[in-house]
Order: sequence, then C-alpha cells, then structure tokens
Amino acid sequence: MHRIGVDIGGTFTDVVAVGDDGSLRIAKVPSSRADPSAPVRTVLNRLLPEWQIEPASVGRFVHGTTVATNAVLERRGSKLGLLATAGFEDVIEIGRQNRRQIYELMLKPETPVFLAPGGRRRGVVESISPTGEVVTPIDMHSLAEAVESLLADGVEAVAISFLFSFVNPEHERQAASFIRGRYPQLVVSVSSEVDPAFREYERTVVTAFDAYVKAGLDRYLAAMESDLATAGVAARLQIMQSRGGVCSAGIARQRPIRLFLSGPAAGVVGALEVGRSVGIDDIVTVDIGGTSSDIALISQGRPVIRPDGWLDGFRIRVPMVDVNSIGAGGGSIAWIDAGGGLRVGPQSAGAEPGPACYGRGGLEATVTDASIVLGYLDPAYFAGGTLRLDPDLARQAVAEKVARPLGLSLQQAALGIHRVVNVQMAEGIRLVSISRGVDPRSLSLMPFGGGGALHAIALARELGMRQIIVPRYPGVLCAAGLLSANVEHEASSGFVRRFDQTDPQALIDCCGQLVDQCAARMREEGVDPSVVETSFLADVCYIGQAHHIEVPLDLSDPDQLIDRAYAVFRELYDRVYGHSTGAPARFVNLRVLQRAANAPPVARRAASKLGGSLKGSRDIVLAGFDSPVRAAIYDRDALAPDEQVRGPAIIEQTDTTTLVEPGWVARVADNEVLLITPEEAS
Repeated sequence: MHRIGVDIGGTFTDVVAVGDDGSLRIAKVPSSRADPSAPVRTVLNRLLPEWQIEPASVGRFVHGTTVATNAVLERRGSKLGLLATAGFEDVIEIGRQNRRQIYELMLKPETPVFLAPGGRRRGVVESISPTGEVVTPIDMHSLAEAVESLLADGVEAVAISFLFSFVNPEHERQAASFIRGRYPQLVVSVSSEVDPAFREYERTVVTAFDAYVKAGLDRYLAAMESDLATAGVAARLQIMQSRGGVCSAGIARQRPIRLFLSGPAAGVVGALEVGRSVGIDDIVTVDIGGTSSDIALISQGRPVIRPDGWLDGFRIRVPMVDVNSIGAGGGSIAWIDAGGGLRVGPQSAGAEPGPACYGRGGLEATVTDASIVLGYLDPAYFAGGTLRLDPDLARQAVAEKVARPLGLSLQQAALGIHRVVNVQMAEGIRLVSISRGVDPRSLSLMPFGGGGALHAIALARELGMRQIIVPRYPGVLCAAGLLSANVEHEASSGFVRRFDQTDPQALIDCCGQLVDQCAARMREEGVDPSVVETSFLADVCYIGQAHHIEVPLDLSDPDQLIDRAYAVFRELYDRVYGHSTGAPARFVNLRVLQRAANAPPVARRAASKLGGSLKGSRDIVLAGFDSPVRAAIYDRDALAPDEQVRGPAIIEQTDTTTLVEPGWVARVADNEVLLITPEEAS
C-alpha cells in the first residue's frame, strides 16, 4: 500500500509518496492558478507511472488545498444573499466598531461587506429569546418573500443567521428546510450548523464565508474525486483542515470554512513529527515558499491553536493552527520605494511568469534571482533539475531593477535583497515568539519549504538562536505533514449558564450529544472507535465579560465537575492575563474534539547512495566578506549518519538547498535530520 500527500502552493505543488516498505518518492511540480487541480492530474497521469505505483495500491490520498482561501482573496465565491432576524440585517456591516485605520480621512468598511452588500440582505420575521424560548414564530410568508427577492437579484447561495439560534436552532432549521425543498439550486449555510456559538457578528461572518466558498469547493473536490476514480485510485480523498487534522472530502464539502489555510497547518504538523524524532519540543517553524513565509510556534510539543484567525484582513472564527503569514518568499519582487529605499514583497512573481531566471517572461528581480547571483543555487539543479534556470536573466533583472537605480554592484544589490527579506522574516518570528513572552533564543529554528534552509542561518544569527533543525525533505514537509495528520472532528454548542446555576448532568448531557455528532462523522470516515481520543472543552468568562478562554473539562466526577472547571479557569486566566479573581463565572460554549491517532509513515532511504557526498565547489557571495568565498558542495542524499559539514558549504537535494555559512557546522542526526549549530557549540 502507498500513502500519497499532495500540497498545492502558490508556486509549486509538493508531492510525497510513501510505501509500506518505507520507499519514499518526492516531487515538486508547478502549480496552476488557472486550474488548481491540474497538478493532481499530473500526479495521477505522470508521476504514478514514473514511480511504478499501481493506482489500486494507493491506500491513502491526502490533499492540502488553497481553493477556499483563494476564492476569498480573489473574490471568486458565489453571489451571496444573507437572511437575518428582521431588524438585524446589518450586523455583518456594523461589526464590533473596532477600526485599525483610525486616522484615515476616507473610512472604508473593515467588515466583509463584499460577501453580502446591503442590497442582498433580507430580514425574516421571527424571534428567539436569549434563553431559547420562541418569542415570535417564524413567518414563512416573510421568508418566502425574502428568498424570492434574493433570487431576483441573481443570488446563488444563502447564509442564514438568526438571533440566538445557537441556543435554539429551530427557526433556522425550518428556514433551511424550506429553501432546500423549494429552491434546490441554492447553496445554503446555516449558522447553527456552521458555528453554533455565542457572539452574533462572528457567527454571521463565518456562516457567510462558508456559503460564499461552498459551491466552488464542492465542484473542485467533486472533480478531484472523479479524477482519482478515473485513474483507478480507490482510496477515499482526505482533506487537511485548518486546525491540523484531516477529514474526508465529503465532510469537507459540508464544512468548507474549516479548510482555510490548511496548507500551512500541514507544515506545522510535519514539523511537529520531525521535532519529536530528535527529541526537541520547543520550535519556531518558518515555511519559505515561492509567494509567502508561514511562521508558527510549537511549544512543549504542541502547536499553538487559535480559536479564530485572519484572512485578507478579516477575523474569522475558525479554529486553526496559529500561523503568521508574511509576503516574503522566493518569488517576492524587489523594488525601490518613493524614498529610494529597497523593498521586497509582498508582491510576488508566483509560478506564472515566475522569477526572471525561470525564462517565462518575468522581468522583475526576485529573491530567487538574487540567490542565483550570489551563487547559492545551481541553475542546472533547481527542483532536482526539473526546472533549469537562466542565470543571465537573473543577473539582468537584479542589475536593471536594483543595482543601477541604487548605484550598487550586482553582488551588493543581491545581498541587499537577501538582507531585506531576512529582516522581514525575522520580524515575523519575533511576532510569534517575543510578543507572546517567549524568548526565541530558547527555541530551535526549523526551516522548510523550498527556500527555508537557504535563509536559516541568517535568521538564526539575527535572532540569537543557537540550533537549526533541517528536516530530511524540507521542501515537501507540508505534503509529508498531510500523511502524519490525524483524522479529527469537532462539534460545539452554545451553553450560556452561570457556574453557580449549572446542573452538572445538563452539561454532561450536552457533551454527550456533541460526542454523538463527532462519532457519526468518525463512522462516516470508517475509523475504528477504539483508536478515537475524546477531549471536552468549554469557553468560559467572568460574568459581565464578552471574551472567553478555553478550559478543558473532566467529566469523570460529576460532583466535582463545576468546581474543578472553575479552578482550572482561574488558573488559566491568571496565566493569560496575570491575575484572576473569585468573581462568578459562566459557561459560553461547549466543545468536543475527537481525534483518531494515525501512525506517521516511516520512510527509509536506500543505503546504496551513502558515501562520497562531496560533489565539488563553487564561489559564493556572503555578507561580511570583501570577495567571493569558495564553498564546498555536498549531495545530501549521500551524507552518512553523524557526518559533519563545516561552512562555507552548500548542501543540495532535490527539494531544497541548505546554506552553511562560515562558523557554522551541520551534522546528520537521527531520522537523517540536519542539526546546524555554531561551530563552538558543536
């Protein structure tokens, strides 16, 4: 049996295939903005035959997708209408009255009004009390009129978000049943199914986003499932979710909102497994791709999970791995600002046309072009030789766009591009570490992505870090992380009760219903119940507060359940805010998380290539040296266990290039991981 992971990035699509015998195959193929599923067909139609993998032997096929994210970024979702309780149609535009640009003369909406402009919002006569009682039964006539008028406006999808539906969803269910029965062509998302939780604006926004991307994602996944079936792959298509777990494509199509930023989550999962293999639990990861750099923190062997995240400037209440993305990657364009300063990104050349050295018509100087000028990359061995680069075009772009305008030499301009982009990435690392009270000097740096290992030492030096962990195949770690991820499902429910007025049995019963929902999804996945782990969580705040923190629950002793939850809440509150009180608290939401443990595939390298790792040497340009430095070139596939490589050196492999600067040494450690440390520390 083979397991295959495919992660689609902005420039390259990464592929990892692992057999039961430990055989490992990797590839990077260009992504296609016009047809996101094209790289997957390349895997099925070209790579599998080349690798002599029978489609019928594929037992697992896991995919990280950017389709939902790109639909928002490029405004390519469905034409959406919003149904709300009459009088509350404008919640999505009013928002929280928080503004980040408070000194702008021309104020612009900072809520996602583009999802459902005022002309596509309708009120429905109905009312539910805060405690769940029906105040005004739903008026089906007003509902029918609202839907008909939205259809007249050309609406393709409808989001339903009624007041207090997270306490009593009956009216939303009636509305959804009516629309699905009479207007089956409409895509429908219901807030009590998407996000049944306290806070009206956040619930409306996440439901609207879900409806906005649902149709496009459904078509995409249906086409991919068809491609797999046509190729003879019987394995069920699984999709990475933003929290770091995977689910079947069928469930993903029901809850597309959970797929935002799934690719970066896969990278963190892969990094977690690499860290475990060498016994290192406190890591900051930096995934440097062609378009962006994704930075995340792993603390005590666990990735940081946020209850919400940001996409295109909008806060969306979806649990996700806490990843800080910045517009700095190999394809980031270098440019001169109005003050004559050198800037890099966030604009990117992407895969089409790509950096100038790709020879596809790109004229702008990028970070990859600078790397060619500095001698770090071998133009004949980029992406394992599948893409030959043109160094003359790289030099021409850097000279015309940066060196001449700034009066610099070609090498100085290229070093300047690297310096600027490295500072930007270092600042991103500070944001996920120092801003949370974590000293980056106490962490190990794990670079991955196609460009991570090229910039790692510069970042570590900038931040005072003393250890770098380079995975065996860093360029495809996101794809490898897909194969390490667990099947995971979450269910939640509003549960607004004061602690001193909560019946423990009512809380346990509510959790039991959520367990049943998760268990049903696990059965749909075909998961053995004996391997499922269940966690119980509650969102809790003090009475009078509007924001909450997540508290783990222990349901084993009902008599102590409430008191124990309150004690844990006070402890966590003190840890987060530096103080806590004995004031009354309340539950806001309950949540159940089920995870089916998955044994990561073990890949073994054939020993026949070990030995003779030195390939040659070439001149490279380094900061702090007046002239080029002669660097030894090594083949990573041939490095032996415990072999050491002292800088200046370059270690080449199919999916990335590692730069070892003078004063640093790289050692092949467990699991073929490269550990890079300052020479005096080795």
